Amino acid sequence: MIPNFGMGTFRLKGPTLTELITEAVETGYKHIDTAQAYENEADVGKGLAQSNSDDVFVTTKVWFDRFKHQQVLDSLQQSADKLQRNCIDMALIHWPSPNNEVPMEETLDALMQAREQGLIKHFGVSNFTIDLMERAIQHVGAENIATNQIEVHPFMQNRKVTEACEDKGIKVTAYLPLAKGKVVENSTLRGIALEHDATPAQIALAWEMQKGFITIPSTTNTDHLRSNFKAQKVQLTEQDMLDIAALDQNERIIDPDFAPDWD
Repeated sequence: MIPNFGMGTFRLKGPTLTELITEAVETGYKHIDTAQAYENEADVGKGLAQSNSDDVFVTTKVWFDRFKHQQVLDSLQQSADKLQRNCIDMALIHWPSPNNEVPMEETLDALMQAREQGLIKHFGVSNFTIDLMERAIQHVGAENIATNQIEVHPFMQNRKVTEACEDKGIKVTAYLPLAKGKVVENSTLRGIALEHDATPAQIALAWEMQKGFITIPSTTNTDHLRSNFKAQKVQLTEQDMLDIAALDQNERIIDPDFAPDWD
């Protein structure tokens, strides 16, 4: 359903991003991840429009100041217009509503309606804890939650949540897979990379995909864009997977003041 490898666009904007999107589509990327809060949907849309991108899966995320029922529908229509898409492939609740200001159930109902109206094809959540996922499942059923997008990289493996997702049949989308470039400097990843004639970044991405996660690395560099894409061909050994598992330090990078109480 969701292509397991894509391009993230966090902190990217303007003509540079538009060119990167075009390059990504030409390279073979089948999944582009954006969000209303990134303020770059129009730049993504331009890049998609000037590419042969009909089969590219596009994900966006609804920001928490638009969680009321009609706000969700209106904002997704605006997102679709900016992305130059008649129908958005997937929309996520970007963060849980701070202090439960807007009940999750209202936002989920709006996403269900957006799907019924053909505005989106799938919906899911992002940055949800196990308790929040269970609450969402009680309201709409696990079969309707396409993914939980959470921070996962070798130094923050988020095992409780990823295992809960697996138990509930919800796909994990791993953001910040390269830990803001930190993977490049790690001696374990560098050693495994040498054995596979690969880069440490490719090893980190291959690890996520072998775990069954959807991974969405972002970069401003076209060479890295192409290099990341080749991670799909890297096959890690069982020992490699164990060595990377040992790197977990629960080292969370994204932790804003409105974040939920993490598992």
